[in-house]
Amino acid sequence: MSLSLQEVAHVAQLARLRLSDAELELMRSQLSNILEYIEMLQEVDITGVVPTAQVTGLQSVLRPDVVTGALPRAEVLANAPDQAAGMFRVRAVFEE
Repeated sequence: MSLSLQEVAHVAQLARLRLSDAELELMRSQLSNILEYIEMLQEVDITGVVPTAQVTGLQSVLRPDVVTGALPRAEVLANAPDQAAGMFRVRAVFEE
């Protein structure tokens, strides 16, 4: 599949890319080659090939997402360099 310069320029504009004429031609050539390769892959006969989502056979290796107990506020604030009204006090990030 060969793309036109107008199609590549449109894609570049959608991606907010400013490309020179030379860059547009380079991208046209490279994208056309990629699309031709994809077309070639689509012609491969995969009849009888079992689809796979992953190949390791592992199940979920993450811990269950459950709520656990928290440290008492006093214990947490004991490590704070500065605190006020039961909260951490930090320097202002934004100026008024």
